[in-house]
Amino acid sequence: MFRLAARVSRQSRVWGRRHLSRTAIPKRVPRVMAVTTLVGTIAVAIALSQPYQLDAKPKGRGVPVEELQKHNSKENGVWVAINGDVYDLTDFLEMHPGGEKIILKYAGTNASKIFNKYHAKDVFAKFLSPEAYIGPLVGELEEAADITEGEMDPERLNKLENLPSIHHMMNISDFEAVARQIIPPNAWAYYSSAADDEMSKRENHYAFHRIFFNPKVLVDVRDVDISTDMLGTKVAAPFYCSAAAQARLGHPDGELGISRGCSKERIIQMISSVASYSFDEIMDSALPDQTHWFQLYVLPDRQLAYDAIERANRRGAKALFVTVDAPELGNREKDRKFRLNLDLDDNSDEDAAIAAQMDADVVMSHKDAGLTWKDIADFKKIAKMPVVIKGVQRVEDVLLAVENGVDAVVLSNHGGRQLDFARAPIEVLADVMPILRERKLDDKIEVYIDGGVTRGTDVLKALCLGAKGVGLGRAFLFANSCYGEKGVQKMIKLLKEEIRLNMKLLGVSKISELTPELVDTRSLIARSAQPDYMYNSSYEPLTPPKFRDE
Repeated sequence: MFRLAARVSRQSRVWGRRHLSRTAIPKRVPRVMAVTTLVGTIAVAIALSQPYQLDAKPKGRGVPVEELQKHNSKENGVWVAINGDVYDLTDFLEMHPGGEKIILKYAGTNASKIFNKYHAKDVFAKFLSPEAYIGPLVGELEEAADITEGEMDPERLNKLENLPSIHHMMNISDFEAVARQIIPPNAWAYYSSAADDEMSKRENHYAFHRIFFNPKVLVDVRDVDISTDMLGTKVAAPFYCSAAAQARLGHPDGELGISRGCSKERIIQMISSVASYSFDEIMDSALPDQTHWFQLYVLPDRQLAYDAIERANRRGAKALFVTVDAPELGNREKDRKFRLNLDLDDNSDEDAAIAAQMDADVVMSHKDAGLTWKDIADFKKIAKMPVVIKGVQRVEDVLLAVENGVDAVVLSNHGGRQLDFARAPIEVLADVMPILRERKLDDKIEVYIDGGVTRGTDVLKALCLGAKGVGLGRAFLFANSCYGEKGVQKMIKLLKEEIRLNMKLLGVSKISELTPELVDTRSLIARSAQPDYMYNSSYEPLTPPKFRDE
């Protein structure tokens, strides 16, 4: 198969020395960025150094370069070459979430470079019929230009050359502070964005600050055990890596690096159904005894969901998490504003179409607003693992989950990325658990939460209120973006140590001893605290680690 050597930039050489390769970071988003993706994800410049073989290809005839180049329009057929193989995307144009213009841009060309940036290798196997594969490309054809690449940002390049020592990372927020300065600005916009005014995102974090502890003293805490079990799996600590899309935007190892870091620390990774590596790739890289959960976005074609569940069954996933809070994409303005940073003509129909395409996010474009409890029942019939619904935001739906035989729920508002002013999950948890206990249902369902967690004390507060475990998403993305697998492992170790230390200070030696009596929630719903300007004027905040040249 034809392979085109990847261009080695100065920046990738820098990351190569640190075992973390990247591509150029644009100073400004060029106008042509409107056709950023072949299958429509956000525009972020993170290239793989090596292309990969796509999954599920039947045998086909050889396709000379000259024949490929003739199929460059709807009239002649829309063919593209991906990593040495040719595909007919003519019938895919109408169903493409980002619009047909993006695919037509690359018709008749070698689109490997831009494709490899954004997509898991099984993407065509999911959405194309076997007949769409024409055959291997015969001859050499230079890769079409990657229109998302821009000029190198010298300041970010300098930051990459002078990353803080990983030993200077003291907490989860340190990873976020460093990631903000080194990942491409469009990647940062995607990772950090939330809905509307981002109130829910901030409240997810601040709500933990309104809960205080009632620590016990004169308790023997010489030996503290932070291990627990979640959905039948013994784990080293009461938290897990929650599903987060597009980890490869921040680091070329993407979910593979996160998986390796989790495995070394015996932490469960939940694999997103829109991960930037395929489910099989991530599972293939796992250790024999490593536990993975699978997160599912449900599309209108239910057969795709059934096939995904069957694949998870075969590969030994230990739980199925169905996301239920995303019938449509939330209004993530920070991300949208970045993608629409184009020079567009208000009087041009073509530019209006470009703007509409750029304003779409393929990760959410094809979710199904018709998802109901009946679908959950259907999934339970197929899944050979616990079924969990992720994105529950009120007591009544937790009770319905019990009634419908769901094994667990995740109290979550999607990291504040869906409905703004949705309550913080820790607040909802404080309402849910007393009712479950009162109705003697607390042993019928496991309750998890995610959103806003940055400290071990946050995890302990959730467990005291009755959560079985706590999920973190962005924290894993940021740690992986900064230092890859080693960053993930370091972040996990930091959180584990915070949990261990604070359990001692709280007067407990094992997870089962974390009870509601140990927390004071009287201020939890007091959301309108005003800033204390006198105090703030003299308070010296914690500072993130310094880069080596500072």
